Amino acid sequence: MKKSRFLMILMMILPLFSLPLLGRDTIKRFLPSTILICIVVRLMNISAKKRKWWVFYSSVHPKVPGDIPFIIGPFFILSLWILKMTFGKFPLYVVTNTITHFLFAFPGLKFLKRLGIVSLVRLSPIQFVLILELRAFLLYGSQFAIEKMKQNKVSNFIF
Repeated sequence: MKKSRFLMILMMILPLFSLPLLGRDTIKRFLPSTILICIVVRLMNISAKKRKWWVFYSSVHPKVPGDIPFIIGPFFILSLWILKMTFGKFPLYVVTNTITHFLFAFPGLKFLKRLGIVSLVRLSPIQFVLILELRAFLLYGSQFAIEKMKQNKVSNFIF
């Protein structure tokens, strides 16, 4: 239990060290859609807990839900990185996310289950990948909508 708590703390903190490598403009550009998708993921996880889709066996603190370190650590940072590298190249975005999701759903979750952190209960890994893909499309769609709104503001300002 102590080992899994320490790993979750590391998993939450280490990805944050890559923030400066993203650059201020990238963070400013993609932060709204990333925050939105993190909120959606948290709400989905609340629902998933009630439906027992998956269960978290440990967390960084008894009062902190087990999904929070995943959301504010790797999920948040990976969303920013993937948007930076692939936004505007939708096929690359889909391929990158699909590979990432399969790696997380199959060897990743098996590893996390062995560590006593999380496991799927009423979902198969394929169903989990489909949920992750839905989230990915929502992330891209929200960023696309934000970009369109920015374009319309600029074009309205010019005319």
